[in-house]
Amino acid sequence: MKPEIHPEYRPVVFQDQSSGDNIIVGSTMQTSETITLDGVEYPLAKVELSNRSHPFFTGQMKIVDTAGRVERFERRYGARRKSAAAPAEDAPAEADES
Repeated sequence: MKPEIHPEYRPVVFQDQSSGDNIIVGSTMQTSETITLDGVEYPLAKVELSNRSHPFFTGQMKIVDTAGRVERFERRYGARRKSAAAPAEDAPAEADES
C-alpha cells in the first residue's frame, strides 16, 4: 500500500438511536462528534438502526420513520429529476413548430 493516501483506521463508536446501545467497531468513518466510554474518547457515529434494534434480528415489529429518508432523497435527487424532465418537455414543442 502507498503511504499517506489511505484514511486512518481506528475504533469508532456507533450509537443506535433506537435502543441507545453503543457498538465499538474499527472504521475509517470521519465524524465531528466524540464520546467517552470507559475513560477512552472515541469518534461517535449515530445510526437509526443496528442489529440490536432491527426487527429482523429482534423478532419484534417496529414502525420506522421513513418520511425523513424520502425528504432527504427528494432534496438530493429531486432537483436532478426535475431539471432532466424539463428539456424532454421542451423537445416535443420544438418538433411541433417545424
